[in-house]
Amino acid sequence: MNSLFLIQQRLRSSERPTGLQEQDLFTIANQWVGNPPDLAAKVQADLAALRALPEVVDAFATQSYPLSNGGWDDGISLEAGDQHWVTSGALYFTDEHGLPTLGLKLIAGRNFEAAEIAQRNDMEGGPPAAIIVSHALATKLFPNGDALGKSIYLADYKSKAPIVGIVERLQQPWASVTNQRVEYAMLQPYRFVEQYSYYVVRAKPGQIASAMKSAEKQLLAISRGRINDKTRTMAETRQRAYRDDRGLAVILAFVSVVLLIVTAFGIIGITSFWVSQRRRQIGIRRAMGASRTAILRYFQTENLMIASAGAALGILLALSLNFLMAGKFEMARLDVGSTVVAAVVVLLLGQLAVLWPALRAASISPVVAIRNN
Repeated sequence: MNSLFLIQQRLRSSERPTGLQEQDLFTIANQWVGNPPDLAAKVQADLAALRALPEVVDAFATQSYPLSNGGWDDGISLEAGDQHWVTSGALYFTDEHGLPTLGLKLIAGRNFEAAEIAQRNDMEGGPPAAIIVSHALATKLFPNGDALGKSIYLADYKSKAPIVGIVERLQQPWASVTNQRVEYAMLQPYRFVEQYSYYVVRAKPGQIASAMKSAEKQLLAISRGRINDKTRTMAETRQRAYRDDRGLAVILAFVSVVLLIVTAFGIIGITSFWVSQRRRQIGIRRAMGASRTAILRYFQTENLMIASAGAALGILLALSLNFLMAGKFEMARLDVGSTVVAAVVVLLLGQLAVLWPALRAASISPVVAIRNN
């Protein structure tokens, strides 16, 4: 049942919504050759050209994005003197074009204003003038639902930053996160200027293929002093991000099937041993009028009682251990219904496995059984 839970959890996590308008989004990994002195102007020229394409809705530059499997996070506290973080959250750099590009649903507050947006690179940058957080992170920080307008302190800075907006969903860049922290994420108002960055582009509905071709062609027309070797749709990014999870699910499914087959043969072997040890008992019962159906029913019932006791104990131990681990490590909770279904499957397998030895026992002739013993 643990394997079934892990398989279900991995497959379910690969379908988690990011909060983005994924079907229309693609990313371009842009790396400049050398270290151009006018990098900020070059980045802004690239973005202006991308936004001007007829197939494109909007675009911005960032250091990370959901499911990229690489990025930054920061500790968050509510008071300047707090020694311990309330939690931590992934962060994405974006300007005023971030929300419309990503297609995030703003459920409270507003977008960043031009005066709040600063320029920064990987290593240097002042504290953010404002923060937009996911609903999950807002609820974690302010359980009473009054996060909008409140200020938080980030571990990298000593000054506070106000929460000016809350988006419905925003997933972290790491696909390996499987607990409720997966949506602890925030946007920070920076125009990201760095030798290596991502251009996130939103195409018009149904035009993503042509938008990708036009974007690559336009960027090379502006400057060939760059490397654009990773242009991907969000669908491709999702597939790559959860490739290991799907592989693990396949391996676990294969191992589970093998273990079930081994278990079935084990039950067959044990029951066959019981039959050989009870041939005289079976013969006496048959001589006293027990039918073949009664003998068959006896072995089926005996196996069901033993297997049911083991299944009940296994369910109890699994749920108890999961309850403790979920409380201490924020792990996902086992679904009781799925656990019971898994136990029922094992019971049915046991009944099928014991059927052949039970039929052999039911076919024993009373005369032969008594004479051979």
